[in-house]
Amino acid sequence: MTTVARFEVEFTRFLNAEGEATQELPPFALDPANLIPLYRAMQLTRAFDTKAIALQRTGKIGTFASALGQEAIGIGVASAMRKEDVLVPSYRDHAAQFVRGVTMTESLLYWGGDERGSNFAVPREDFPSCVPIGNQVCHAAGVAYAFKLRKEARVAACFLGDGATSKGDFYEALNFAAVWRAPLLVVINNNQWAISVPREHQTITPTLAQKAIAAGVEGVQVDGNDVIAVHDAARRAIDKARAGGGPTLIEAISYRLGDHTTADDATRYRDPDVVQQQWANEPIRRLRNHLARIGAWDQEKEERLQKECADQVAAAVDAYLAIPPPTAAAMFDHLYAELPTAMKEQFDAAQWFASHDGGSSHG
Repeated sequence: MTTVARFEVEFTRFLNAEGEATQELPPFALDPANLIPLYRAMQLTRAFDTKAIALQRTGKIGTFASALGQEAIGIGVASAMRKEDVLVPSYRDHAAQFVRGVTMTESLLYWGGDERGSNFAVPREDFPSCVPIGNQVCHAAGVAYAFKLRKEARVAACFLGDGATSKGDFYEALNFAAVWRAPLLVVINNNQWAISVPREHQTITPTLAQKAIAAGVEGVQVDGNDVIAVHDAARRAIDKARAGGGPTLIEAISYRLGDHTTADDATRYRDPDVVQQQWANEPIRRLRNHLARIGAWDQEKEERLQKECADQVAAAVDAYLAIPPPTAAAMFDHLYAELPTAMKEQFDAAQWFASHDGGSSHG
């Protein structure tokens, strides 16, 4: 018997749960000025999540997917991207979207059922949140291939959850991206749960990163609660892709501290003791401890940041609530140059109902 190939999956962590360095930090992380913006972004995302859940509970937005405990993944990746790159998110990636320039008001519009929230003012070519599971990987592979055909030094970065790695879309997209040597970064947020299904009941592979190997794609694993590790891995993968080195898959190990969405009750299927234990690994506390240890953070700065985040979120909510709701006609916009007869009948019916019930409003 002859061994024809061997494969390995590397795991990277720079900060442990207490914020202590486990190895020499990458150059960018030696300067606190590079880390504090990442910390601020994670705190802002968490403040937004808290308010968004409250808005959903009071009927001001629809179902919402929190990023609680997973903030380092989106922020670590998005902070490694360039403006000209394209983000292809799932439905839990507002942390990355905020770094890219999407506003909290736009995000609230989206979660309030208003598609104008996907018409981003700043990252015009970033894709909207994708609710179907896994197909955004195909979209991202296509975007990356377009960049290659156009000879543009740009990269597509895509997020998905651990459950999405069981979908055919995921495998097909990886295969094409590898064959095309497309400038693609695929990031798996392995938060251990696909709604109520634990990761060990989804797939038997020791890692999700190794799923890239069959496609000929480099697969690596990082501590998804260590924003330094996420940023470093993303930067290296993006640099490689931009230089023509092809796609990379990053599996970021994290934990979903909250419910799957506000339509879920995770206490029905999770052990609360396990969830409580996982709070010790969360990314914000970890980076705050590190910054305090090196003398770059203190209680005064923390209190000031908390107020700044609360004020920013409150302003975004006020702006959202002040936006007039879309008209009933909006659901027909941009479908056809000229509405077909059957659609025209639906349009007339929608207009009639809107005129007789006063229309809709936020909440």
